[in-house]
Parts: sequence; C-alpha cells; structure tokens
Amino acid sequence: MATTSETAEVVIGEVHTALLQNSTAVSAATTTALLALTTGERVRRSERPIAYAVSPARFTGVDCDLPAVPVTGRQPDLARVRAVGTVASRAVLTGGHVLQGSAFARVTAADSRHRRPWSHYLSRPGVLELVGRSGGLDVAGGHLLAADHPGLLDLGAIGGRTVDAVQASSRVDRRAPFRTVRTGLRWAVCERGGFEFRLVDHAARTIRLPRTAADAEAVAVLCEDIALHDWLLTTLLSLVSRNPAGSAERRQVVARLAPAADYLLHLWMPAARTDAALAPFWQGIEQRPGMTRQWQTNVDRVRDQLALAVIEASVRRP
Repeated sequence: MATTSETAEVVIGEVHTALLQNSTAVSAATTTALLALTTGERVRRSERPIAYAVSPARFTGVDCDLPAVPVTGRQPDLARVRAVGTVASRAVLTGGHVLQGSAFARVTAADSRHRRPWSHYLSRPGVLELVGRSGGLDVAGGHLLAADHPGLLDLGAIGGRTVDAVQASSRVDRRAPFRTVRTGLRWAVCERGGFEFRLVDHAARTIRLPRTAADAEAVAVLCEDIALHDWLLTTLLSLVSRNPAGSAERRQVVARLAPAADYLLHLWMPAARTDAALAPFWQGIEQRPGMTRQWQTNVDRVRDQLALAVIEASVRRP
C-alpha cells in the first residue's frame, strides 16, 4: 500500500470541556462514582496540586471515513479515506467542577488493502487502520479542517457523549452555580509544520502539534490541560464582559462576578501534569496567545471590583 509519512502514523483527538452541572464541587467519593464508567476498572485520582480524576478508557469500534486533505494542497475539497479500529475515550474531572470528555486515536497505515476481522482491530485498542489507498493524503490536516462534516468520523461526538453520561448521573443535582458554554478543542499530531493553537470561533479551537516521542496518552493529557485552561479563560472573560465596571451598582457587579472567585480562580495551574517532553508546547502557549497574561489581567479586574466593594461598604457604614 502506497502511503506518505502523513498517513503512516498520526494521532488525532478532540476534547469537550464544560462545567459540571452541580451546585458545589463534588467530593472525592462522588468523583470516583461519577467516573466509574467501565465496570471493574479503576478511576485514577490525585489531590496534588489540585483535585484531579480520570475515568478508565472506553473503546468505541468504528468503520467509517476520515477526512483528509491532499499533501500538495492543490485541491480545496476534503478527501475521504476509510478507517477501521477503535477510538479511546475518557472523562476527566478537575477541582470537582470542570468536566471534560476526551476522545483520541492513533491512525496508522494498514498492512493490507482489505478489511480484516474485528478481532484484529480489538487487539489494538485506540488504533485506527487506514484501509485502501491513502498515499498523498494528510489525515491530521483533514481532521483539523473538517468541523462536523456529515458521514465522517466525529471524535467530538464521542467525547461529548462521555460528558453527557456523567452529567446525567443521579449524583449530579443539575443546579449549576452559573451559566457557561461548552468548548471543544480538536487536535492532531502530524509530520508537517510546528505547534499551532487557533481560536476558530467562540467555542471551537484547534491545536496542531509536530511529531513527538511522547505517546498518544501523554499528548491527550497535554491537550486536555490546554483545553481546561482555555475554558477557564473563556469563562472568566465571559463573566467579566457580561458585567463591565460602571454598568451597574457595585454590589450588582460583584454579585455577578462572585462565581469567578468562588469556582474558577484557584483552578489555574498550567502544565501541572504535562509530560516533560511536551512542556515546550505549553511555553509556546504562554508566549502566544499568552493565556496566563490575559488570565492574570482579568483576575486583577475581578479582585479590584471586590476590593472596591469592600471599601465602599466600609465608607457607607455610620
């Protein structure tokens, strides 16, 4: 089978991030129960430097087309290449508040042009094999470009179902402390190009990473961490812009900003779990777009409003 390095081995994934629909941060015991999505498998948890838990991986069998783009870039339309195998998915809960559904897979060239029995694919969990001709096609680039194309593999739907499964638990009281959007981050490890982080729209992002020695799970952890911090920043910006200073009485502005102080500010810990081999990518995020600088600027705005409210309250006292 003729292939290019693009289709010989790439990793693709997508992460959805949302606020857990619960009125308070859930306890360690509740976290374990919420993420016990696979019977008999252990939920991994840690409390340092912040509460973090990840469910056992689940594997979804797929036989469908993947989007791809010609390596030459001469054709504007997406191409399709058939893939068969399994996609890994899992749920992640950080700080008892922020829930993520993550789906990812390694994509490799098959050693045969014909589809093999399911037993072959099940023996390689988290791997998709390309069946048929794939030479000259960039699967990673196609994955980043194809947003919800009908008839193609939708990793976002797999990750989204994981989020929905946790949110539907009877252990969640469905009384979220504030409103926020769910964001999605689509990522790919590919041969061409360097690291690139893009804001596609108000809720969608993409990350392109160059080939690395780290394994697929380590890359997934990195992208989940970036997605978490992007969601935190997006949510904080939404709260601040929704309640600009001078638009209402100080106490009203403070009341609307209170969720930021109560639920978000303590969760900002970039690269806390990033593999050392992948740490330079976080450094790139800090340089441009400069997440932490923007975060700190808006944290200062929130704290200034809280401080001014305290001062004004003390002045008004008889």
